[in-house]
Amino acid sequence: MTLVASAAFYLFRYGLDRPVAATYALFATVALGGLSKIPGTGRQRAALTLRLVPVCWLLVVVGTYLSVRTWSAVVGMLVVGFALAFCAAGGPRPAGAAPGLQLLYILPSFPPYDPGSLGDRLIGTTTGLALFIAAEALILPEPAPPSYRERAARAAQTAAHCATLLAAPPYALDDADIRALSDGAQALRSLNVPEAERPAGPGVHDRALAHTGLATRTLLSRLEQLPAAPADGPGPDVTGVLRAVARLATATAACLRSGPSPVAAYEELVAARAHLSAVSGGAAPTVASAAVVTGGTDPGPEFPPAVLRRHAAVLEIADAALTMATAADLAVRGRRTAVQVSPSRFWYATAWAPCLWWHRLRGHAGRRSVFFQNAVRISLALTAARLVAGVDTLPHGFWAMLATLTLTRTTMDETWSTIRVALAGTLAGALVTAGLLDLVGPHTVVYAAVLPIGMLFAFTVGPVRGVGWAQGLFTVVVALVFAQLAPPTWRLAEVRLLDVLVGSAIGAVFGLLAWPRGAHNELCNASAELLRRAAEIVVATSASVAGGGAVAAPSGVPGHRSLQHAVILAESAYAQYQSEPTPFGGPGRSVALPGMDWQATLMAGHHTLWGSERLLEPPLTAMGPAPADSVSGLGDRVCGRMLLVSAVLDPGDDTPTAPVPLNDPVFKGFATEPPGAPRLYYATVSWLAALMNDLTRVAHSGPEAAQGGPTPARPG
Repeated sequence: MTLVASAAFYLFRYGLDRPVAATYALFATVALGGLSKIPGTGRQRAALTLRLVPVCWLLVVVGTYLSVRTWSAVVGMLVVGFALAFCAAGGPRPAGAAPGLQLLYILPSFPPYDPGSLGDRLIGTTTGLALFIAAEALILPEPAPPSYRERAARAAQTAAHCATLLAAPPYALDDADIRALSDGAQALRSLNVPEAERPAGPGVHDRALAHTGLATRTLLSRLEQLPAAPADGPGPDVTGVLRAVARLATATAACLRSGPSPVAAYEELVAARAHLSAVSGGAAPTVASAAVVTGGTDPGPEFPPAVLRRHAAVLEIADAALTMATAADLAVRGRRTAVQVSPSRFWYATAWAPCLWWHRLRGHAGRRSVFFQNAVRISLALTAARLVAGVDTLPHGFWAMLATLTLTRTTMDETWSTIRVALAGTLAGALVTAGLLDLVGPHTVVYAAVLPIGMLFAFTVGPVRGVGWAQGLFTVVVALVFAQLAPPTWRLAEVRLLDVLVGSAIGAVFGLLAWPRGAHNELCNASAELLRRAAEIVVATSASVAGGGAVAAPSGVPGHRSLQHAVILAESAYAQYQSEPTPFGGPGRSVALPGMDWQATLMAGHHTLWGSERLLEPPLTAMGPAPADSVSGLGDRVCGRMLLVSAVLDPGDDTPTAPVPLNDPVFKGFATEPPGAPRLYYATVSWLAALMNDLTRVAHSGPEAAQGGPTPARPG
């Protein structure tokens, strides 16, 4: 940044005598290189910046022409500010670039209001960006971390290895293999993946890659939890499915590494899974009379319950492997995928990019979305700052808006603490600047000589030492820059301090008025809504399974689309929550729930969606009265527990906050299995037990666990 900003500024200021171009070249570098927090290596940042160059041109042009009147500049700031901030819903890269793009619109919105200088502004902006892109790509290159595709490929290889072991004597995994499964799943968690590598975008490839990660984590978890094989072995049908899973996982890893599509292995597993499902659902004459006695329509299982439980678990493993392979092929080849794609589970596979962007933005266009809240907060604050600067003719009002942009945070506590430190740093920088300007006076050559040193110090120390140092050092840097553009006086430091004070006050006001608690409360609300929607699906799915009525598509289950939307909102709130400090106190519910495992809540939503889709695939096996009553009863209990946890997360204004309830001690899972239950019964109860395990994880991290409360037994 120092090399690019200095070279571009000196080229235009002293080489070509074009101060306007010099200013825009320098601030374009500062905007995209310093103010923007684009994740990734230098080459990744350079690639994104290159794609953003036309956007930068548009912002400079629009800002230049709207700045001639205060009302048009204010309206433009409201619209452009909201649009740029709301694009953060597109993933970490647009979110990181948004502040720098805001600056490129703010810069031409202030005097001189001269549309005739647009050519110099565009030349300076383009030159600064071109030099910055070249420097990011070529100077001090950074080693690239493993991509998400490579992480998923490694996890798929681990799954293949463990599936092979489970298909051969002794049909079990040792401790090292279990650790490998756990490590593979942890490597795919978003917290353990660099921001630039996270598949968070709205496009087909990013959605499919995120789907691949979820399916791979599910596969690893199912392999780890596979019930022990019977003493006489698991049987050829089970081992055949596990071998097919291993081959498909190996082919998926190769596909993720730009290899061929895993079509052959996919079709092999489909056939093996169908065969095991048919065998598992078969009847044995020796138990037919039992089904007749109970009044059921199913003649009874051919295998003992322990074997049927293992069949259900192996079929879940096969389903996860098939989902992983389909998603991986979509992630690599997009709409040219060769694997058969389910239109319900992979609804995005045939959609065009603009439609997917519209779907993402529409999903967040509501007051419950943290992206929407942040966009409203920052756009209103910037609009107010522009109005104050225009009406009161605030000198160097650009600095006031820059302070509003850089110091406004998502919570009031964080905004206030940031402003206090920033004002202290700005005051110190203003004192240093005033002394420097008074001492040096009009000798421009001194400012030109000192500027690169000041830049290097500011760009190196500021990000490391915090916002106070950053504001103080930047105060010195901008003074060195403007001292070379106009005759300087010590009052330049006074103006800088005044502007930062005004911008900070505006940011604090809107931080207090617009969702002052950030994502802390919103995560409680979103998670509670997620569990309420999940409870609806659990009841509907259990009733459909018990009644033997399949639906044409998972979207036919009441609340399915609502749960998908609730998961999206909860995930975005969780992502912002991780970046916010803990509140200092007050009535916030997040303070009352200090140890909440929010990720367990999110996984409960995903497991509800996926399990419902799998269990409701036609045709459904008819159940006798006893298994049907058992499934319905267990579904009601899981639903009730979800509603209780949701009530704790979002109790309402008049409801006292209670501890997170522990697991339902009445839920016995397989311990209360009825006679003559078909394999679908065991698959359904296994799904319900997995959901209860998710709720147990939430409970174990809550206040009861912190106080040494009882630990429930694992369901099933």
